[in-house]
Amino acid sequence: MRRPSNYDQMRDQMAREILRRDLRPAIRRFALRTDAGFLYLRFIGQDYRVSLKTGLPESSSDGFQTVRLASYNEAMTIYDVLGDSKPDCRLSGRFVAVNALPGVVQSASLGGDLFAGAAKFFDDRPEALRSACEALGGIPFGVGDVAYRLPLFDFLPVVLQFWASDDEFPPVVKFLWDENTLDFLHYETTWFAASALLARLESLCG
Repeated sequence: MRRPSNYDQMRDQMAREILRRDLRPAIRRFALRTDAGFLYLRFIGQDYRVSLKTGLPESSSDGFQTVRLASYNEAMTIYDVLGDSKPDCRLSGRFVAVNALPGVVQSASLGGDLFAGAAKFFDDRPEALRSACEALGGIPFGVGDVAYRLPLFDFLPVVLQFWASDDEFPPVVKFLWDENTLDFLHYETTWFAASALLARLESLCG
């Protein structure tokens, strides 16, 4: 049996923590569906449910006939939104770079070379990336060789921008966030969310 990684252990620890939270405000705030065993939500274009017994999130593409345990990045993003979003969170409709979000220290750096691997992967697959964005319900938005507004959650969009390489510059992936994103999740969580979204897009690109 595979020994749980540190990430698995941290996810499982947060699963226990989320069960100590009162999730009813988030359920009402985001109009989430629940039943006796689970809380349901859409994340990165797929159905997820959070067990009300274990706290662990699972995803499914067939109505939960089969399920997959959420990755660390997926779980941490879901936990943050459910447990720590602000009661009055509202979208602004204005998109900015992550370091331009209100209250973020401008010297902080999140993104950039962290997404270089994904940028290189998409450099050979721009049409596949475009199709993957559309499969997630994306809408063309802004500038870039491929640029889409994507539903991170049904209630929280994000903009993906991709520029292919040329003779002078390497490929680049960037994200733009609603100006009020930090009312929904913490600054550090934007990296978990972006990484989960990129992994989903890569899987759709084959």
